[in-house]
Amino acid sequence: MDVVDRLTRAAEDGDAALATHLLGAGAEVDVVGTAGRTALDLAVHAGHARIVRVLLAAGANPRQAVGGYRELTPMCLAAMYGHTAVMGPSSASAPPTGAQGRMSYVPLVSAATAVEQGHLETVDLLLRHGAYINGTMKGKTPLEWAAAFGQVRMVRQLLARVRPQQRRR
Repeated sequence: MDVVDRLTRAAEDGDAALATHLLGAGAEVDVVGTAGRTALDLAVHAGHARIVRVLLAAGANPRQAVGGYRELTPMCLAAMYGHTAVMGPSSASAPPTGAQGRMSYVPLVSAATAVEQGHLETVDLLLRHGAYINGTMKGKTPLEWAAAFGQVRMVRQLLARVRPQQRRR
């Protein structure tokens, strides 16, 4: 197994010590492994916040294309899976909260609609980091997406965050 595959395996497995060692030994942080994914992609997907911090500190690109079809960004992937702990490190500099990735996904919409009732903590984190609550994805706000999916708890949470003058009619 070459160093890139060892790094991606360490990232996927949550082995921060091995990932740190490999990076210190010269492993390139954003190289795609034989499985077609980078270490950051696999660490975010698995929810390994510590590995994400290690990789970002080593210069991993927080806006790289990730996901099975390379259609997302790390922020969108973390939002989709509700990996709130991963999102803090991946948004450390300037939090990318608007439309992103090949499919122009909006992390707030992904977090609000990815599962039956959405990822409530992740939505709160995104809003604290400056996500625009009335931003749209495919013409709908996060509130409209949550309502369309029948996510009552998420609709209530988003309504509580929208000031009356911001509500769309």
